[in-house]
Amino acid sequence: MAKKKDRKGLGRGLSALMADIDSGPDAATPTAPRPSDTVLPIEKVSANPDQPRRDFKQEDLDDLASSIAGRGIIQPIIVRPAPGKDGFYQIVAGERRWRAAQQAKLHEVPVLIRDFDDEQLLEVAIIENVQRADLNAVEEAVSYRALMDRFGHTQEQVSSALGKSRSYIANILRLLNLPDDVQQFVRNGDLSVGHARTLIGNENAHALAKAMIKGNLSVREAEKLVKQGLNPKTSSKRVPLKKDADTRAVETDLAAAIRMGVSIDHKDGSESGKVTISYKTLDDLDRLCAILTGGSK
Repeated sequence: MAKKKDRKGLGRGLSALMADIDSGPDAATPTAPRPSDTVLPIEKVSANPDQPRRDFKQEDLDDLASSIAGRGIIQPIIVRPAPGKDGFYQIVAGERRWRAAQQAKLHEVPVLIRDFDDEQLLEVAIIENVQRADLNAVEEAVSYRALMDRFGHTQEQVSSALGKSRSYIANILRLLNLPDDVQQFVRNGDLSVGHARTLIGNENAHALAKAMIKGNLSVREAEKLVKQGLNPKTSSKRVPLKKDADTRAVETDLAAAIRMGVSIDHKDGSESGKVTISYKTLDDLDRLCAILTGGSK
């Protein structure tokens, strides 16, 4: 039996490859343009079918297309020779610029031509998008799974090459166990990763996800909803949570100070929330208005 060829380590030499890729979010206004290897007819360049990023916001493309129409593409697109198609090239990094250039009706685009194999192509595409935070969580998960399934990499190798912890990679990959429609909620930004994790393995994931979105639930409320299951009360309104001692203490102090009912609803995991003040009479309302406007109590 022939000896199995050793697989090269994930990310080997990527620092040199990534030196060609701009680090800015837009690539329309760098301090100085980088030289391109050549300029190609735009029809000779095609998208990478394994591009991790699937969702391109039209408004962002419109802005970039407007910039490109006025100043051209300052940051070259990185391409490789298209497999099996002489004279054609496949995008390694810069598909957003290429799409915007088409929208701006450019006939040629500046490119850097690099001889990447399929593995390097996917690695660089993932790293470029991850570094810019361009991927949503599901796109990230699909990309990591592709590296593992197609090239036999472990979670440890993926985490090392991308500068992510192994637990982060493992948790992101678990999102692929969700139904496709729930994954789409994450892609659209309707559900956060925290919300989505509470639904993994739940047979009612779709209905629960819709209830979370409709009720604008926090992650803690989502966890409680999943534990309780769907019923007429929880599916149509927010799930009540027991407030912590600090919140109750603040409510008590404020209520004593203004002599009215006070309720604090702090959004879990954020710095925001709302304070509700209840008054029993119009005199109470007048007194509250005086307090808030700096008048006498």
